[in-house]
Amino acid sequence: MISLSNINKQYGKQLVFVDASFQLNPGEKVGLVGPNGAGKTTLFRMIVGEEAPDEGEVSVPKKVTIGYFRQDVEEMQGRSVLDEAIAGSGRLGDLHHELEALQHALGDPERADEMDRVLARFGEVQEEYEHLGGYSLEAQAREVLHGLGFEDDQIDGDVGALSGGWKMRVALARVLLGRPDVLLMDEPTNHLDIESIIWLEHFLKSYEGALLMTSHDREFMNRIVGKIAEIDSGEIITYSGDYDFYERERDIREANQQAAFARQQAMLAKEQRFIDRFRTHAAKAAQVQSRIKALDKIEKIELPKKRHVVKFEFRTPPRSGDQVAVIEDVYKSYGPRVIYEGFSLTVRRGERWAVMGKNGAGKTTLLKMIAGATTPDAGTVRLGASLTMGYFAQQSLDVLNAELTVIEQLQQDFPQEGLGTLRTLAGAFQFSGDDVDKPIRALSGGEKSRLAMARMLFNPPNFLVLDEPTNHLDLATKEMLVEALHEFEGTMIFVSHDRTFLRGLGSRVLELGGESGRDRHAVVYPGSYVEYVEKLGHEAPGIYA
Repeated sequence: MISLSNINKQYGKQLVFVDASFQLNPGEKVGLVGPNGAGKTTLFRMIVGEEAPDEGEVSVPKKVTIGYFRQDVEEMQGRSVLDEAIAGSGRLGDLHHELEALQHALGDPERADEMDRVLARFGEVQEEYEHLGGYSLEAQAREVLHGLGFEDDQIDGDVGALSGGWKMRVALARVLLGRPDVLLMDEPTNHLDIESIIWLEHFLKSYEGALLMTSHDREFMNRIVGKIAEIDSGEIITYSGDYDFYERERDIREANQQAAFARQQAMLAKEQRFIDRFRTHAAKAAQVQSRIKALDKIEKIELPKKRHVVKFEFRTPPRSGDQVAVIEDVYKSYGPRVIYEGFSLTVRRGERWAVMGKNGAGKTTLLKMIAGATTPDAGTVRLGASLTMGYFAQQSLDVLNAELTVIEQLQQDFPQEGLGTLRTLAGAFQFSGDDVDKPIRALSGGEKSRLAMARMLFNPPNFLVLDEPTNHLDLATKEMLVEALHEFEGTMIFVSHDRTFLRGLGSRVLELGGESGRDRHAVVYPGSYVEYVEKLGHEAPGIYA
């Protein structure tokens, strides 16, 4: 269907692709992986024709339709969410809006003299629209938007009033509604909660077209793709299997390459010793020259590039009292919308609470009340003795000094620590080499999140309150964080939409359900997240296995 043959691409001195080839076949679902800067976005842009290779050929059949979901969402305003979603649904979206314009024209007395032409065009458009299934488009759009977490009042409301994260969901809905032959998706789970992620999984599994996507969500990737394409040192290497299979096969491949490198180095050393020993012996001159020529012709095996994830031993926090947070008979509302009514919860030392719930259930509000960032309307939130709290939310990024570099920020925060220790800390959160000299104002949202997390965990508090700590983290950093927090001896309460994080850390589950977090709707599950899923049969509220 789509093929890239012997592609070469270079930006300045950076070689992105070197004689790389790749093929996406009809109906295939492929995960695209590789470190930041490897060329994943460049590959997408070449497929849609926004960039061209320096050499080689990109072949896309003319009749193939492509939907491309990207992270930079364009401006949206002047329409309802529903109309904005329909607008991007390919030919059907175009026809939908042309029909609307023609209906307005038919009712416009100033255009009476062109009524015959408008009527004729209306008939043509209506026939094509009906033939393509257009009259079910609005129902499909509402279904997709509901699946992505929108309520009816949002769907009919102004798209311009939405935050950037919700506009990303609208952009995603537009691409899905187009039902293209090929879907290109760059991190589609960013900005989605777990309910929407699971809905999207089901949608993509039943989608009949081809899919090429990047994702930092291991579970999501494993459930959807049947092939992995890895961009590595300018090549595209494919593995037939899910992400877990790819990791195992890559490790085997690297071990084999390491062994082959060692064998070749031993052989080369032996040949070189012969050459050095007999170089001046006239009787051996022919043999020496023959071996020199043979060595020149040998294709040298290179060591595999090591994918180092820096381990960081986080320090042991001081011990807190047994009761870490006591929430009693809390009431909280925003205008007429009641979030909590008579809600109580006790968090004890060593517990790790995973807070679950649909949009609007009050997850972030609960964490804010515990952290003191907001107060209940009635009731009490009491924190225990000997407590030091670390609160991570997206607002945590505002305390970073935009004028400093990454390493300068860490030196300012921890002036007693040596440069080597701080570089190791930065490396654990994927700031390696020259990355530590990046100015904070130039960092992406994900990089700022990583830096804020590093600052909080260097001298860890004994009570962590984490609101979506894994947003924008790549797989390597996320898994390092899960491993580090697994050894954390303090107490945690967190909201996360990442099942690797939930499975690895949730020892208690609080499920906030219904339209509010009222006590009768809240389910306190005393076991781990894994046990919660096994017993209740769902991975998130309202999502049933």
